[in-house]
Amino acid sequence: MRPQVTKLLMAVLLLTVVWGLSLVRDAPNRIWVHPLSATPGPVRILRFYASTGSVTPGQKAQLCYSVENAKLIHISPLVGRAYPSLKNCVEIHPEHTTHYTLQAEGFDGSVTFRSITLAVQARPPRPAQVLNVASVELANSLGRVI
Repeated sequence: MRPQVTKLLMAVLLLTVVWGLSLVRDAPNRIWVHPLSATPGPVRILRFYASTGSVTPGQKAQLCYSVENAKLIHISPLVGRAYPSLKNCVEIHPEHTTHYTLQAEGFDGSVTFRSITLAVQARPPRPAQVLNVASVELANSLGRVI
């Protein structure tokens, strides 16, 4: 019985390691370890934009950003999980025109900002339904159209 338990524990350990490696592989732009000799440059916001110029209420869009040498970032109003990255987008569902601000803090304590406004347009009114009534000609007994 003991060899079976050992094999089971080894299988669980192997699956855990494979799962952990898959998490690391899915994070291509996250740099958590910097060489001690490296001195990071100033924090820079390379890009901050919305995937579309305007939306209608409830329609989704992507808010995308790219930062360099950032220790942490904050997007307001809060849009979900945001972290320093060379390329990341978060999904947003604005109900009204919203002004978004990205704040990035560098390793040296410097802070930089960039803002955008995403317009939310009212839904266009539905076109009025046209009632299509066919004309019917009625003839009296003399053959005249009434």
